[in-house]
Amino acid sequence: MKYRFFATLLLISLCTFAQNIQSPSEFLGYELGTNFTRHHRVVAYYKYLAEQLPNMVQLKSYGSTYEGRKLLVAFVSTAENIHNLEEIKQEHLKSLEGKSASEIALVWMSYNVHGNEAVSTEASMKTIYELLTTQKDWLKNTVLIFNPCMNPDGRDRYVNWYYNYKNTPFTVDKNSKEHNEPWLSGRPNHYMFDLNRDWAWVTQKESQQYVPLYNEWLPHIHVDFHEQSMDSPYYFAPASEPMHEVITKWQRNFQTEIGKNHASYFDNNGWLYFTKEEFDLLYPSYGDTYPIYNGAIGMTYEQGGSGRAGLAVKTANGDTLTLKNRIEHHFTTGISTVEMASKNAKKLNEELNDFYTEKNYEYNSYVLAGNVDKLSMLTKLLDVHKISYGFTSEKIKGFDYKSKKTATLDNNDQKLVISTNQPKSTLITVLFEPETMLTDSLTYDITAWSLPYAYGLDAVATKNIITTETDKLFVPAFTFEENSYAYVTDWNSMDDARFLTDLLQKNIRVRYTKEPFSINETQFKSGSLIVRNSDNSTVKNFSNTLKTIAEKHHKILTSTTTGFVNKGKDFGSGSVDLISKPTVALLSGGKVSTLNFGEVWHFFEQQLHYPVTVLDATYFSNIDIDAYDILILPETSSLKEEQLRKIKTWIKDGGKLIAIGKANKSLASDDDFSISLKEDEENDSISKPKSYALSARNYIQNLITGAIYKAKVDTTHPLAFGYTDTYYSMKLNGDAYNYLTTKNAVYLENTSAPLSGFAGVNAQKKQPNSVVFGTEKVGKGTVVYFVDNPLFRGFWENGKLFFVNALFMVE
Repeated sequence: MKYRFFATLLLISLCTFAQNIQSPSEFLGYELGTNFTRHHRVVAYYKYLAEQLPNMVQLKSYGSTYEGRKLLVAFVSTAENIHNLEEIKQEHLKSLEGKSASEIALVWMSYNVHGNEAVSTEASMKTIYELLTTQKDWLKNTVLIFNPCMNPDGRDRYVNWYYNYKNTPFTVDKNSKEHNEPWLSGRPNHYMFDLNRDWAWVTQKESQQYVPLYNEWLPHIHVDFHEQSMDSPYYFAPASEPMHEVITKWQRNFQTEIGKNHASYFDNNGWLYFTKEEFDLLYPSYGDTYPIYNGAIGMTYEQGGSGRAGLAVKTANGDTLTLKNRIEHHFTTGISTVEMASKNAKKLNEELNDFYTEKNYEYNSYVLAGNVDKLSMLTKLLDVHKISYGFTSEKIKGFDYKSKKTATLDNNDQKLVISTNQPKSTLITVLFEPETMLTDSLTYDITAWSLPYAYGLDAVATKNIITTETDKLFVPAFTFEENSYAYVTDWNSMDDARFLTDLLQKNIRVRYTKEPFSINETQFKSGSLIVRNSDNSTVKNFSNTLKTIAEKHHKILTSTTTGFVNKGKDFGSGSVDLISKPTVALLSGGKVSTLNFGEVWHFFEQQLHYPVTVLDATYFSNIDIDAYDILILPETSSLKEEQLRKIKTWIKDGGKLIAIGKANKSLASDDDFSISLKEDEENDSISKPKSYALSARNYIQNLITGAIYKAKVDTTHPLAFGYTDTYYSMKLNGDAYNYLTTKNAVYLENTSAPLSGFAGVNAQKKQPNSVVFGTEKVGKGTVVYFVDNPLFRGFWENGKLFFVNALFMVE
């Protein structure tokens, strides 16, 4: 009795104190919405709440960004729920077995994944404050997980820039500097990656930290708060088609119920909004789809504004949109979401149990074979997503990804097996499906992504569950024989590439073979690496250094006491050449794509670990580019005439240019380069006028929206060393280029339709007999053409070695 009295007294005192905590405006010293809040001040407010209300707010730091900013989430609920948080989590996770008896709803709200969509972090502070004070009743059967800022580096880049250039106090004229961000905008993270497209691929440091945390909790509802163009009304669920076929009826219907609840609040306030348009649920790497494929009600909320809106801006219809307006809208949908979760907590738990029960998918096992390094890389991705797998050496018959027919993986090597008899069956089905089923061709993003294609692995899909022999990938034991004449190793993966760059960074000289050979009864293909003792006689501790680097990268080195080969060219042949240690520059700024620039930048620094110098377009004309052996031209809409003239002179004098994607258009229009765009086929027939209402659908006939094409590979070309005769290329637009006169390394012959994904009918007509990757000599130098982007979003693993070959193998 005495205990109950004091417990009640404590609860009353906590409730009273909760209403006396400082609001965001009081804590920050300015009215919320009259300034943007830098990230460290946001963190300080969340820490303040956790210190003042430790029984209701629990903070968890889950890492830091590339620039060292803190990443955190806040768990918010009643004192009782926070005290029992671990027990609630464990009971909730029984849903994975369909056995949870919980009636508490878990709601995760993620803010500011795009840094210059800066309103959402401000709204998060208002939302958490109101839930702790005026809306506490909804916390009785809900646990809220707030991520106040998923992209602190991008947010502070935007906020700091805005403070530098805003008028005093501000101007609503959208032409003013404060409404026009520079090239390096705040939207992406440090490496210019769009974190909202990285949930499934986890290429970025931020994703690598928050996706595992998300998988620890697997909430019932996940909301991703965004902004769109400043003239757009608010968008909330339900989403538009195409919705992936694996999305359940309950997930679709409850989106609608939540949307109706939002609409009631917006209607009462006279606010404009739209639903069921533009934002679909297909691509698996979004902050709405990834949660959906893991059982949640995943939703995107989009407020008009974004980087152009500032503190206030005049919209196209003459109204003034303020930061306060934008905060209020996001706050309203956030509160409405929590309300719906609380009112439907029991149903949310029941449906999540049902989601994780056994499903009847077309394929129940996906079996992959190929290079061990690539298999290992894929297993690391599966581990992040808590997807179970195993290995078998049996022959497996099923639907073959390469031929699109029934075939058998009949080699005796290890094969990776991922089956659907596990909780992550829905996510597995989406990530490994051979072909995406589209209910609508108008989509917001790419329409194909299947991991066997992305990793360059042979694969079959089977209707039955395949029994595995082990859950471990067999890797041969490392051995090293000192004082050999030379050490030879294969070349076919990014592990090999990192091994090479580590050696070069230690000033170890490495040779490569341009033709296949055999030695000591071992076959080596073109591109194989040869490290000779005598080439490195001046390197201190050469043997120990080589051994350490080989162990680090799990490289098997074949020792040989001679350079006399059994078959092929000896080590002293002109077909065996030293690999240079090139100086590399990367163009930025101007009309260069920030995303593609970031892909290349991240590739060098975080994947290949090789130095690159970033040159900006603003001072490019003042630079002596003869200091660089290689210049990389990322995707760009155009080059200035003087830039192109300078680059051409440099190439003719011996430089190597690597052009990616649309950058090739600038070269195609110049007579000094042989690459040329394929023109649209002329249609002599008289066509009927097109419907205005169908103009968008008519337009997409010319597009390829991220589709996978099966291309042929000339394995004798140095750009293709380490590859087989087939490459699966991700095409991102409808452009096609004619064959080069010679040196087409990767190309399409009679292929018009993609293996997977959408390609418009007119775009398909241009694809046959087109180059994908190739090279040509221009004067003393070389141009490498990457028509398709081999580094797309950092997840198209099988394209990366082409890029490394362009750096080190192509002369």
